[in-house]
Amino acid sequence: MKVLVTGGAGYIGSHVNRLLASAGHETVVLDNLSTGKKDLVLAGRLVVGDLADQNAVCNLFEKEKFEAVLHFAGSIIVPESVKEPIKYYQNNTKNALGLINICKKFNVNKFIFSSTAAVYGIPKESGICYETSPLAPINPYGRSKLMTEWMLEDFAVANSDFNFVILRYFNVAGASIDGKLGQCSPVSTHLIKIACETAVGKRDAMEIFSDDYKTPDGTCIRDYIHVEDLAQAHLDGLQYLASGGKSTVVNCGYGHGTSVKEIVSVVRKVSGVNFTATQAPRREGDGPILIAHAEKIKKIFGWKPRHDNLELIVKTALEWERKLLKGWARA
Repeated sequence: MKVLVTGGAGYIGSHVNRLLASAGHETVVLDNLSTGKKDLVLAGRLVVGDLADQNAVCNLFEKEKFEAVLHFAGSIIVPESVKEPIKYYQNNTKNALGLINICKKFNVNKFIFSSTAAVYGIPKESGICYETSPLAPINPYGRSKLMTEWMLEDFAVANSDFNFVILRYFNVAGASIDGKLGQCSPVSTHLIKIACETAVGKRDAMEIFSDDYKTPDGTCIRDYIHVEDLAQAHLDGLQYLASGGKSTVVNCGYGHGTSVKEIVSVVRKVSGVNFTATQAPRREGDGPILIAHAEKIKKIFGWKPRHDNLELIVKTALEWERKLLKGWARA
């Protein structure tokens, strides 16, 4: 198929874009490069532009005749969303609404959306999130994504030919196995990336935000998924839609969790560096446990994760950070 990949110069979008091309799809990446990198677009064609420019997006659809859209473009930093909520509703919700409307205009009826486990908010004590669990986001980031989920659901009800796949990401980490793609975000907010930055000397120390949670070692537990397994979930979702699959929502995780202290320990082991990790107060909105119930995606997509190994995830992330230190991806 001919596919539009919005935000395809970013961390996850770039992995998916390359995988789509390797599977024979023709891709066009639309990215404003506010956080994405030209160097990460290893396949297809990059169009530098912004979803907010509706006329330009319409012109692109008219020219390219897309058959599907994979939508990654948006803002993702939770603390920033609290300080700048309008930015998040603009970038994540309003722009998505415009994109859905353009899909309607040009009869593009397959849509894959990059959502987040943040739509669950703070789950019950077990911390396990089912696709049917209550949706109660606690920050503008999560709300902006949930609003887009609702828009897709309502649009699909009103337009029977339109089908979507919503992928709720848990904690995405690592870099491509071959070392060609990784996370270049200017502001690091992901634990494994921060720990790896500390291990390679980019940071003097990292912080552990409290150790008084009701977990075995007192630190928060999260479900970490390798970025290439997540990328494969998008390809599987597109095949599901191409085969006549109906609109659905799936969690993207491995179904088991790792604590903050355990992550620090693994990064120290893999890197061979006993870097400093200091104690800090709790962050507002951090729940103790957040783990995906991840059986639905396996059942309906046939998704088979290949990199469910924390040391492998950390190894690829570390190698990527070392590459960045040498000046890679300056675009």
